[in-house]
Amino acid sequence: MIAQRRFKRMLIDVTNDFLLLHLGEMEIWDGADLALLREGLFRLIDQEGCDSIAIDMLYVKYIPSGFFGMLFDWQEKCGTRFALTPPQPNVQRMLWFRQFFKLNNDGMYELLLEPTESLVVPEPVSESCLSSQSV
Repeated sequence: MIAQRRFKRMLIDVTNDFLLLHLGEMEIWDGADLALLREGLFRLIDQEGCDSIAIDMLYVKYIPSGFFGMLFDWQEKCGTRFALTPPQPNVQRMLWFRQFFKLNNDGMYELLLEPTESLVVPEPVSESCLSSQSV
């Protein structure tokens, strides 16, 4: 069962396994978006004890490089598991993404604790896969 709630302008889908954060249909995240995400993650992880969080990347074409490092820090320090819905191809080509995310059986990209050895650019997931993806 999926329930929804809000934190500022962020929509949060609550499932049995994880929380899915939606920042909306913005194609470009800036420093303010990253600050909102950081504040939301702090609340979810530190105050609510969430241990599995997914972030909706469907519309995102550009993100600040600090985004990946922020997720890695939370994972390393708190043990929080992070996943991303399949992002746009240009995000999938970013170095951090290629090194630290792996496609899992649920169709999400999981954040790894150690970088992958290969820097092969992953095949972008088509949007038709997204419509059949259950959240």
